[in-house]
Amino acid sequence: MNDQGKGFDLARLLEERGAERYDLHTRHLNHQLPRMLHTLGFDKVYERAEGAYFWDADGNDYLDMLAGFGVMGLGRHHPVVRRALHDVLDASLADLTRFDCQPLPGLLAEKLLAHSPHLDRVFFGNSGTEAVETALKFARYATGRPRILYCDHAFHGLTTGSLSVNGEKGFRDGFAPLLPDTAITLGDLEALRRELRRGDVAGLVVEPIQGKGVHASPPGFLREAQELLHRHKAVLIVDEVQTGLGRTGDFYAYQHEAGVEPDLLCVAKALSGGYVPVGATLGKDWIFKRVYSSMDRVLVHSASFGSNAQAMAAGLAVLAVMEEEETVANARRTGDLLRERLAALVGRYELLHEVRGRGLMIGIEFGRPSSLKLRSRWAMLQAARKGLFAQMVVVPLLQKHRILTQVSGDHLEVIKLIPPLVIGEPEVDRFVAAFTAVMDDAHSGGGLVWDFGRTLVRQAVANR
Repeated sequence: MNDQGKGFDLARLLEERGAERYDLHTRHLNHQLPRMLHTLGFDKVYERAEGAYFWDADGNDYLDMLAGFGVMGLGRHHPVVRRALHDVLDASLADLTRFDCQPLPGLLAEKLLAHSPHLDRVFFGNSGTEAVETALKFARYATGRPRILYCDHAFHGLTTGSLSVNGEKGFRDGFAPLLPDTAITLGDLEALRRELRRGDVAGLVVEPIQGKGVHASPPGFLREAQELLHRHKAVLIVDEVQTGLGRTGDFYAYQHEAGVEPDLLCVAKALSGGYVPVGATLGKDWIFKRVYSSMDRVLVHSASFGSNAQAMAAGLAVLAVMEEEETVANARRTGDLLRERLAALVGRYELLHEVRGRGLMIGIEFGRPSSLKLRSRWAMLQAARKGLFAQMVVVPLLQKHRILTQVSGDHLEVIKLIPPLVIGEPEVDRFVAAFTAVMDDAHSGGGLVWDFGRTLVRQAVANR
């Protein structure tokens, strides 16, 4: 070991400059992020994290029901994943030579394919949006057709290709022209038939449960869509970037429906263990063999950091932990408990309309109340901006009860819960107690919920 780099001290740098975090973001990164966090009172300073919890400088704990948008499936800093990364760094492997075949990518592909026995090969990239981009390219090339179908309100990523199959107008505005893809309503088989008859469809990309609003595909839709697609020589692409790896109580969410066997499958997020970004596109042998049809095409689709040793080691460690700790079964059991406890509150609160989802992917939807007093307040919020009430619930959950959650999408009155898959009954108890207290406050017509509501209304009006 030489003395190169001894002048760099990460711990000292964080100690000296860590307090500047919000100012640094304001000056050098997305300046709207700190502005949004200050407005919501989300401008916390978290000092450390472990499992499903954060701690601030005063030692207060915060329950994480967001899991980094689903990245932290095993919670933060799982010791097995940490050890795997230390081990792979200490091994000083000859990584990313680009002209050899390292063992770790093959081992991780083998493990993933064992959970997907109808699929044959894997491409490793660096993120969920890259996994989707890969699937779009492979579907187009393998079928020789240009058009991909997607569903309204879908979210598949924000790079140009994946944005072309993004069903949220707010993300697409201003970035045209995009690829000539076509939206259908989730579950609309007749619309699928109509588009397939045109003969130019390469495939349909679909989330088994949409992250925006937490809407599951209707029973039987995936299986019937698969049959229609294959009849018309098109492929089924299933996006499991958020729903995969146990989130919904099965290893993949599509497995809730018998007979569904995607031609291409996208995973990412939780596969990283929360450390090294990784995305994977799994596919059938015939698709990969058409894309990589000769030695001349060996690099026709690749990623500079794809299959790097750190990401592969993290992925292998994640899958080992999931098997040993029975993470999928825990997600199913704990998710059922949490959803049942929350659903029992629907009749108690007129502002609470529905609790839905599978496993530890749960949507809590609010709606127009029946009483005159609350109706007038609801109308005021809706006139200013749809989605404000859900935000009014998220804020006191953090500020008063130290629980981090998220609104499920812009202009949606839905909170989405996607906690680490390692939570148990104590975390269910804590969340339900806090949520009940916030709803009691909201239905009283006063308190922190409506105080913050007035702040949000003023902000919404000012932004017009």
